[in-house]
Amino acid sequence: MPITHLLLSVYIATFLIGVPANILAFCTFCQKVRRKPAPIDILLLNLTISDLIFLAFLPFKMKEAVDDMNWNLPFFLCPVTGFLFYSTIYNSTLLLTAVSVERYLGVAFPIRYALCHRPRYAVVASIICWVVSSLNLSVVYIVPCSHWLYSNGTIMDDPPTTCYLNFTQGQLSILLPVRLELFLVLFCVPFLVCTFCYVNFIRILSRLPNIGRRRRLRAIGLALGTLLVFALCFGPYNVSHVVGFVRKDSESWRDVALLSSTLNACLDPIIFYFSSVAVRSMLSHCFRSFVATLHILKCERSQV
Repeated sequence: MPITHLLLSVYIATFLIGVPANILAFCTFCQKVRRKPAPIDILLLNLTISDLIFLAFLPFKMKEAVDDMNWNLPFFLCPVTGFLFYSTIYNSTLLLTAVSVERYLGVAFPIRYALCHRPRYAVVASIICWVVSSLNLSVVYIVPCSHWLYSNGTIMDDPPTTCYLNFTQGQLSILLPVRLELFLVLFCVPFLVCTFCYVNFIRILSRLPNIGRRRRLRAIGLALGTLLVFALCFGPYNVSHVVGFVRKDSESWRDVALLSSTLNACLDPIIFYFSSVAVRSMLSHCFRSFVATLHILKCERSQV
């Protein structure tokens, strides 16, 4: 199978599954935050918004795959798409880290956490995540624009035919160290924090006698599942940063490595389902409404 066909298949599957799932989660968390905001709901709402922005620009990547990785859309969409596409990926890593910290504090310091349990702290943490990811990924916006400029600053008559794929040595000398910094700061540090929080989260839960077995196993499974999703979804793409820095080049397999990060937009709703009672209730309500509608249609058809 050609790489473009693989890319397109994963993009389409992610879009078709991720959009309705994240819209459902978005509506649920909006209602929850409006009624009784909790820090975990605010963080998960921001994670949902990040995924929805990612999915909103995914059709542009589909078009690129259809055109055999040529950029036939207006070129101003290239830096915008690249910036929002990659910044939301790293924003998700930061928000997932914030969620892990919130869960750990809730079980490690329950009394102090209850006294300092303020939604505004989650709002501040969310803003920091958005700002940090946007600032670090600004290079993704700058580099494509530089393709369209002469050294004297005048715009070329014909824009580049590709988007964020072919780089000069001068651009690589700037881009490769930035990618290594992304690997260290926006992947390694969050992953280590998540690992610390969830390992201790599991250790503390395992020792608590007043929690039911089913609830304990679900919480432990959620922690292990989140760590696994974090490593599998964001690991391959970030490893490409290290390999590219060592080899002094932009690796051609980066787009394939990015597919696992793309799939994260489908896997996040699963985390939402197990993390939030509100999401489970909303999904159950939607399922019951769907079954009731089918039953009504069946009864009407039988009467006819």
